Amino acid sequence: MASYRSGPGYGHGYDDYGYDGYAPGGYAPEGYAPTGYAAEEPVDEVLPEDDLPSRGRRRLPRQRGGSMARSGAVLGVGVFAAVGAGSMATAQEKPPVAISMPDQVDTVANRISAQLPDAESLPGVGELMPSEEEPASDSVVTTAPLTQVSYASDTDTANQPADSGEALRARILEQAEQQQAEADASARAAAEAEAAKQAAEEAAEAKAAEEERQRRLEEERRRKAEEEARRKAEAERLAKLAASYVAPVANYTLTSTFGESGDMWAAGHTGQDFAASTGTPVKAVHGGTITEAGWAGSYGYRIVLTLEDGTEVWYCHLSSIIQSSGEVTTADVIGRVGATGNVTGPHLHLEVRPGGGDAVDPLAWLRNNGAPV
Repeated sequence: MASYRSGPGYGHGYDDYGYDGYAPGGYAPEGYAPTGYAAEEPVDEVLPEDDLPSRGRRRLPRQRGGSMARSGAVLGVGVFAAVGAGSMATAQEKPPVAISMPDQVDTVANRISAQLPDAESLPGVGELMPSEEEPASDSVVTTAPLTQVSYASDTDTANQPADSGEALRARILEQAEQQQAEADASARAAAEAEAAKQAAEEAAEAKAAEEERQRRLEEERRRKAEEEARRKAEAERLAKLAASYVAPVANYTLTSTFGESGDMWAAGHTGQDFAASTGTPVKAVHGGTITEAGWAGSYGYRIVLTLEDGTEVWYCHLSSIIQSSGEVTTADVIGRVGATGNVTGPHLHLEVRPGGGDAVDPLAWLRNNGAPV
């Protein structure tokens, strides 16, 4: 059964079950006030405790729609705070935007706050609130439900991301510089090692090339020395040989001698015969120049060797002529033994004519000049 109070200043009654209490959306947007008191009159004046009936005081029933209204109010304040914080975080250099609210909203909020219970009386919330004896903890619990929004100053909001970003950037640059320095040091060390290795290889190659060059120079010097020695020896031999005299043939038999008479010669034999087989090499008895070579009648094929002193040496009855002109030295092969001309068999007829004149004994002349005959 509803009970109504009446009296001066009361134009609004409350029943025991709270059905006529306020509810969200129960206020007019503008200028609304319960009948019997002004819009700005405090709630305490509207509901004075002294006017309660004498039969006993009773508490006003808790409004069932208060939780939804209170949650809506807190959520609205949180949204405004979040929007403001986000705006300050994203636009640090921009001035904060002023938000104006109508006076009626402030009045309604004040009236709602007066009727809301304390936070300590809410189940599960009182334990989270610090007591008067305990100092407030410096730590901030971030896992609690969003019931209030704390604002940071513009300076902190602007500096914290900048400081942390600058510190991160500095660390990244420092690490990059350190890595680059290490890479440069490694590359420099590798380049130095490669240069040292290449220098060592070049030095080894240069040393080997120098040793090879010295070896070749030594071989060339030795070769030249040996060649010079051989040349000198040959020159000495030739000089000695040129100064010496040799037998005209190697294998021979002395037959007809100088001055011997016979049917084969008109006035005695003018030379010395060296019997040998056909083709036996015939040598120059001494160095000189071949002044004549060819067919000579009864002498057959003949070579005339003129020595330096003008002495002529005739080689007769040859089967072939090897050296027909030019200078020759002692023991050079100039022809071969034969049986051409007026002969009875193969042999060499040798005549010696000093100055190109009359013939002399060839055997005596050879022996006088040291020839081994």
